[in-house]
Amino acid sequence: MPDVKFPAAGANLLFLREEEIRAAQDLLYFAYRDFTNVADVMLEELGLGRAHHRALHFIGRNPGISVTELLAILRITKQSLARVLGALVEQGYVAQNQGRADRRQRLLSLTANGLALERRLFERQRERLVTAYRDAGPQAVEGYRRVMRGIMDEATRAAMDRDGGADRAGGPGRTR
Repeated sequence: MPDVKFPAAGANLLFLREEEIRAAQDLLYFAYRDFTNVADVMLEELGLGRAHHRALHFIGRNPGISVTELLAILRITKQSLARVLGALVEQGYVAQNQGRADRRQRLLSLTANGLALERRLFERQRERLVTAYRDAGPQAVEGYRRVMRGIMDEATRAAMDRDGGADRAGGPGRTR
């Protein structure tokens, strides 16, 4: 029997050259551009932008979220969030309520109009995701999730793990 040599641990790991990494970066940029564009058209008609969309998304996923928690998820300044929330509240998409335990706390939720808008925005983007997932197949979907988690920083991954990940309404930064 010949002497069989087994590869060292990790020898079969994928090795990517700089050009392959740059191509992946291109894919991320173009996918983000086209994914967000389907919602941008609707947002522009309403005088809103992507920051408003992100706020609507995470408030919708986390009803009763505090401003502090939303700041942690979005990683934007208080001043920027104040502008975004001001517009969403003024246009009737977001409601603010005082916290029960701490009256200084502002808890955010979507109004009926906010829920309807968030749903319309989601439906526009949903079709792109459904088509891409269907075309790629289940193994690719799992690979995509692993890649996306790998791109996230450790704190975001930990928050998603702690709060039930992207499959539940918790989202990163949400405390129960």
